[in-house]
Amino acid sequence: MELSRKGFGAYDVRGIYPDEVNEELAYRVGKAFVQLLGAKRVAVGHDIRLSGPAISEALTRGLTESGCDVVDIGQCGTEMIYFATFHLGLDGGIMVTASHNPKNYNGMKLVREKAIPISSDTGLKDIENLAIEGNFKPYDGPKGKVEKRDVTDEYVEHLLTYIDAKALKPMTVVVNAGNGAAGPIIDKLEAKLPVKLVKVYNEPDGNFPNGVPNPILTENRDATAKAVREHKAAMGFAWDGDFDRCFLFDEQGGFIEGYYMVGFLAQSFLKKNPGGKVIYDPRLTWNTIEIAEKFGGVPVMCKSGHAFIKDKMRKEDAVYGGEMSAHHYFRNFSYCDSGMLVFLTTMELVSEAGKAVSALMAERMAKFPCSGEINSTVDDAKAIIAKLEAEYGPKGKVNKVDGLSVEFDNWRFNLRMSNTEPVIRLNVETKGDEKLLKEKTDELLAKIRA
Repeated sequence: MELSRKGFGAYDVRGIYPDEVNEELAYRVGKAFVQLLGAKRVAVGHDIRLSGPAISEALTRGLTESGCDVVDIGQCGTEMIYFATFHLGLDGGIMVTASHNPKNYNGMKLVREKAIPISSDTGLKDIENLAIEGNFKPYDGPKGKVEKRDVTDEYVEHLLTYIDAKALKPMTVVVNAGNGAAGPIIDKLEAKLPVKLVKVYNEPDGNFPNGVPNPILTENRDATAKAVREHKAAMGFAWDGDFDRCFLFDEQGGFIEGYYMVGFLAQSFLKKNPGGKVIYDPRLTWNTIEIAEKFGGVPVMCKSGHAFIKDKMRKEDAVYGGEMSAHHYFRNFSYCDSGMLVFLTTMELVSEAGKAVSALMAERMAKFPCSGEINSTVDDAKAIIAKLEAEYGPKGKVNKVDGLSVEFDNWRFNLRMSNTEPVIRLNVETKGDEKLLKEKTDELLAKIRA
């Protein structure tokens, strides 16, 4: 099989199968992982993609032929590899997944001990070079052993330590696994929760018969929204394929932007951990800062991207961190992201509040309305950002933690370049002014797209 560097990104390996990601590449990644990290025991798992078992098998062969033992947890979600790595005290974990990409993709997410992420600046580039070039040191020692282990029950028990399940109000909740890997975990949790779950696309199916499991796509939200309305549910949840991201729908089927979820979830953890730190990204900020401070917490800004957030979470010993992209991070989950903890914590918060989800969110959305992320394809992203900084920067407060943020008394914006394509991403928010939001969003887009 041909080898390609195309699948190696900033945070993971991901590409079209078998052209960019295949068994030969996985085998070599396994060998490189052991040689570079000195790993003795590593967790391996895969999501529901049809090529997952074959890639996992090749990866396992690369690991074991290099003398590393493998704990094979089988079909799972990405956060279960994180869990197995920290819970079993392993030297690392590799998840075979392409997350929310189309079904002809696959890839790998890699972590070291304690589920610390391996990204391009913390070892992934070295793994890429060694895997592609193949300059492996000879190894003639004993092969590693493979232990098949189902960690599902231990993982579910761990999830339930974050909430008081008995305190949940009896209610109907829609859950949409999108035919991804979340279904079996939803089934296990169902028996432990005093709520009625209405399941949509719950069966794992790598053919993706109902579309790619990616609720951020507008066309993929209808099934959840419709089920919420039909069953008069209190709320709805939808996960992506490897279920490390979870999205909320209110009781009317309305989609809740990830930004507002960050402040909402921060409340829960600050109530239980007074004075705790909350990590947030610079794209949209005011709502999160206000809620964190209101509940006695300390908001800490960090560049977006899971490797940066997890690193900052550890350095600050933050109790919770969140990105508007629907990645939410939890201290007791080894500072990793979990879609299932979003599901459980949100139900607990709504039960405690005694209000409808739409009512809880409407207040925050009205106080800090936002544009949501708007992408524009451009010829020279750097030049455009420099031009807008020269125009807006002198009149406002400039921050460059991630892209360009400029803040004024009653509105602010953030502009970021994509790492992989000629795209600029714009986010705008105001203090309670919908008219100003539209005016400034249109104004900036006109300048970006001129």
